[in-house]
Parts: sequence; structure tokens; C-alpha cells
Amino acid sequence: MGNDGQTGIADAFATLVGPQVADEAIDLIRAALTIARTEYPGLDAESYVGRVDELARMATTRISEVGDVGQTIAALNHVLFEEAALRGNRDDYYDPRNSFLNDVLDRGLGIPITLALIYMEVGRRLGFPLFGVGMPGHFLLKHYDIDGRETLIDCFSGGDILSQKDCQHRLDEIYAGQMTLRPEFLLAVSRRQILTRILNNLKTIYLSARNFRKALPVVDLVLVIYPRSPEDVKQRAQMRYSLGQNKGAAEDLEQYLKMSPDASDADEIRQTALSIRRILALMN
Repeated sequence: MGNDGQTGIADAFATLVGPQVADEAIDLIRAALTIARTEYPGLDAESYVGRVDELARMATTRISEVGDVGQTIAALNHVLFEEAALRGNRDDYYDPRNSFLNDVLDRGLGIPITLALIYMEVGRRLGFPLFGVGMPGHFLLKHYDIDGRETLIDCFSGGDILSQKDCQHRLDEIYAGQMTLRPEFLLAVSRRQILTRILNNLKTIYLSARNFRKALPVVDLVLVIYPRSPEDVKQRAQMRYSLGQNKGAAEDLEQYLKMSPDASDADEIRQTALSIRRILALMN
């Protein structure tokens, strides 16, 4: 995908998640489908939005008492995990397709965060507010009832309701008993944090395969959400340099120095930026 395609996707993402949009007003489905355009530039996002709307209509027919927590969760679980047959991809957890919402809906396979995002947005269409919970290694959802009681839901396991003890058990499975559940693990996260976590998951997968070409547009989208993130600017510079995009790399390094003039690696970055500028001057 050329730079123009990348720019178009970043611009589309900015209209959905830029600073002008209040966090709770972010359309998570459309934003996640814009992330998927990094892999599928011609994606017909609206057809997938329609599918999510349809899932909500199906769930509505199963709820006789609006606001009944148990009944609503049962309806969501039935429609999403039985009728739509969504499930956690336990066999190939690090397949990038688990992070693309169109693939999750088409293949019925996802990771905790993408399954939770669909569940959350179907719930929102029912007037059933859910919040993302960024537990390390295992994303969850929570609902607060009228009395402020919390219900924790695990979308990777078919919508199981979890107790704190269950959460510790999940952590034990992932971290081999090396991590103790702390209250802050179960705090609600913002919509921007949900999208950033999806992007960071993808970035990690691509970087572990040293696929800078695919990682670069993902970092561009992280920087749409957090344009003042020096570490992401520096990381993008390294990717651009690896891909031979010297001008962009130099600009990013100079931007990093403006943001973090006192960084421990400032001298080294300054030298690198200068040497890239010299190369560019020789090429003109």
C-alpha cells in the first residue's frame, strides 16, 4: 500500500478518534474496521457495521425485560457465541486476522479484545452499557448495574461471568502463577485505550516477524491517537529508515528530539538524524 493509501486511512481514523471526538462518542466498530483497512484497503466497512446492527436486532428479540442484566447477558451470549458462532482463537492466538474486525466476523475467530469490542458495541445498541477492562494478557468487559454492582464478562470464553478468583485463575494460566491480581487490573479503560491495545497487539505481531512494511501503517494509527508519544515517533523513524524512507525517518528523529530534548539517547539520535540528512543532501 502506497503512502497515499496510508494517509487516507490515517485521515479516516482521525475523523473517528481525533481530539475533536469525545472518548465515549467514539464509534468503536467503524474505528476498528478502519484499522482493518491497513490490511484490506478496499474494505466495505458499512456492510460489517450492518452485520453488527443485525446481531443487535437478533439479541433484542430475546429480551423481554429491558434492563434485566442476567437476561441481557444471556441474549448477547446466545446470539454472539451460538448463532454467530464467535469464539476465541486458541489454536493461533497471534494470527493478525484475530485483530481485524471483518475477519473476526467472517471467520468467527478472535482474541479477547476484538470479541469484547463486538460484544460491547452490540450491547450499546441494546442500551446495555459495557466497559472494557484491560487486565494484563486477557481483556474483559464489565457492566455496572443501577446499584453500582459490577459484572465481569469474559468474551474469549463464551461470555462467562467471572469472579475475582476466576480473574486470578486466568492470570495464573497466562503468567504461570507469577502475577497477582491487583484492583487496578479491573479498572475500566477508555475507548482510545481499547483501540491502542488492538494496534499494539498488531504491531507486536508484525515486529516479531520483522515485517516493517505492515507495522508502519499501524504505528501511524497509534500516532493519530497519541500524536505526542515520543517512543512511537522514534519507533516509526526506525521503521521508516529500515524501509529506505530516509526523509520521513529524519523528520521523525527531529520531532523526537523536540519532544524529548533531554532523552538519554538524544545525542545518538541527533547524530543519526544528521547522518541521514547528509545522505539525503548527497542524493539531491
